[in-house]
Amino acid sequence: MSASTVSRPASPLRPRLLGRSVVNLVVLVSVLYTLLPVLWLVLASTKDRDALFSSDILSTSGFSFVQNMKDLFAIDGGLYGRWYGNSLLYAVLGAALGALISVACGYAFDKYRFAHKEKLFGLVLAAVMVPQTVLALPLYLMASGAGLVNTFWAVFIPVLFNPFGVYLGRIFSQGYVPDEVLEAARMDGAGELAAYFRVALRMLGPGLVTVFLFQLTAIWNNFFLPMVMLSDQDLYPVSLGLYSWNSAASVSPEYYPVVVMGSLLAVLPLILAFALLQRFWRSGLTAGAVK
Repeated sequence: MSASTVSRPASPLRPRLLGRSVVNLVVLVSVLYTLLPVLWLVLASTKDRDALFSSDILSTSGFSFVQNMKDLFAIDGGLYGRWYGNSLLYAVLGAALGALISVACGYAFDKYRFAHKEKLFGLVLAAVMVPQTVLALPLYLMASGAGLVNTFWAVFIPVLFNPFGVYLGRIFSQGYVPDEVLEAARMDGAGELAAYFRVALRMLGPGLVTVFLFQLTAIWNNFFLPMVMLSDQDLYPVSLGLYSWNSAASVSPEYYPVVVMGSLLAVLPLILAFALLQRFWRSGLTAGAVK
């Protein structure tokens, strides 16, 4: 019995090319939407006050990048350097400790059985949907009762606990840490803490970096909580400090160039963190997507 071959018509190329062109156009528009403000910031940081007021940032006149940099770290007694150090302390240390806490909580939700576990995890998921601005006033009242208002701890302690990080920690624990490996560690005589720190935490490295990057971005861009908690300018992060300078620029125009230069420097740590840790971040997101 001979099988007859049925020739299939070739798929039309025009709709396929049209769909690809539409996708490329959408990607191009998204890239321009993302990069044009950054390009404006880079160009504006090289201009003096007169060029900024005349919106003449594309010309070669009014170049003042070096002078703007000097003014940034000299104005108000070098207050910007202190703000920058505060932001690094809040963000880097807070993100590191917060990532460790979130991953440990997610690991506990994944590997241990305890009463009302899923109900408690449901509360964690509900907390993810609560905007952080809603929590600012209750946190202020709690900090006021504890005598922590206008201190480093009023901003640092709340950022250590992130419900979304706990959720990611559980997802990463399910994807990276097999139960069989933990059972083998327990059979070898390792306690629960030893099994976590010596075995599980090493496997959770990509997930830990992913949570760290998410929390680093959130803490570095945190604005409303420091504004509510702090009145001492020496404790301001960069975001709040630049806001205060921008408000003062309406009266003192010399602040405009330093605000633009300070905004440019403020994005560099996030770009550097993502560039250095993107390998771990990508693998972590892939594991979360698979789960």
